[in-house]
Amino acid sequence: MLVTLYESFWKDEYWLPSGYTWADLEDSDDITYPHPKDLLAVIPTTLVLLVIRYVSERFIGLPLSKALGVRDPIRTKATPNPILESFFQTHSKNPTKDELSHLANQCSLSLRQAERWFRRRRNQERPLLSKKFSETCWRFLFYCCSFSGGFLVFHNQTWLSQPVTHLNGYPKQPLHPVLYWWYMMEMGFYFSLLLTLPFDIKRKDFKEQIIHHFTAVFLMSVSYSANMVASGAMVLLLHDVTDIFLEAGKMLNYAKWRVAQDIVFVIFALMFIITRIFFFPVRVIYIIVCFFETNGLKSVVYYLCLTLLLVVMSLNVFWSSLILKMLFKLFSEGRVKKDVRSDKEESDMSDECLTTKQQSDKRLQSDDVTNIRSRSVQGTGQLATEAVPVA
Repeated sequence: MLVTLYESFWKDEYWLPSGYTWADLEDSDDITYPHPKDLLAVIPTTLVLLVIRYVSERFIGLPLSKALGVRDPIRTKATPNPILESFFQTHSKNPTKDELSHLANQCSLSLRQAERWFRRRRNQERPLLSKKFSETCWRFLFYCCSFSGGFLVFHNQTWLSQPVTHLNGYPKQPLHPVLYWWYMMEMGFYFSLLLTLPFDIKRKDFKEQIIHHFTAVFLMSVSYSANMVASGAMVLLLHDVTDIFLEAGKMLNYAKWRVAQDIVFVIFALMFIITRIFFFPVRVIYIIVCFFETNGLKSVVYYLCLTLLLVVMSLNVFWSSLILKMLFKLFSEGRVKKDVRSDKEESDMSDECLTTKQQSDKRLQSDDVTNIRSRSVQGTGQLATEAVPVA
């Protein structure tokens, strides 16, 4: 039974173009080809990367965050309350007014006290800036290393200047040892991101991140098994270069280096549009489709990989819309206030203080209007007692 399923899954016509069999990809004395069993190397690679991540976050990320002036906000802990805590954990972290009123009565609290408790409790759930910085620092270091490694793989190839050449000889393309290890490292990294997603900082695009990481791991696994490693390497390199600027911009944001952050963000936005919205569909997807269609090399795996590439492209379009929104804010408001995917810390001021602050703001606005009217009166030579029309 299992043998039959195994043989059915690895049928030649599923994985290779018509006219080719797995026997054509057997190793010889001087030539090595990819084999599905090689993917087992991803398991130890992932474990090693998880250890490296822990060490880098603890001994590089945290000290660097302190050196750059990253300061965690001071938070007042919510007073222990079993009733409110039970509701927070099992029902809702942001209850409605009616629910708050009911809970306040149960705990002999005022409505404002209940609101304050939930506000403080929600803030306790939010990750600290130092943790955000450490996670971002790890990804920044990895993308710098992965892009450098990819550059070493590509520097003596014509794949970037003439992308169609990366498909020459397919499916009988020998596997270079450097490309193999770089590919395993990339796959291990994305697999580690999948494993740590439940524990990492969650953003508003959490579901899209899951889709992206799962698609990346699946696409790399399938492309390696079908000896489409060169195409996978092209996709990875185009995506890694933008991620360097993305993570660098985040670290600058946490350190509140506003000018540097805005400069890096503009570079990131331009690189994202050029590499993921232009080069990726035009110089990778389109060329792959033309090559396989023209040479009659289609297979089941080809259509599967093409589908996965289109999923990645759709995610790129989604993220580009967020980037363009932030870019618009940068040029219209002077700077990027925050990542549109992130939630922000809720003020821990008491409701009385908030009310006082709101009243103070209103008085300031009223004073501003009075001053404007006064200046308008003086400029026109009218008496102060006369009404001046305000647009």
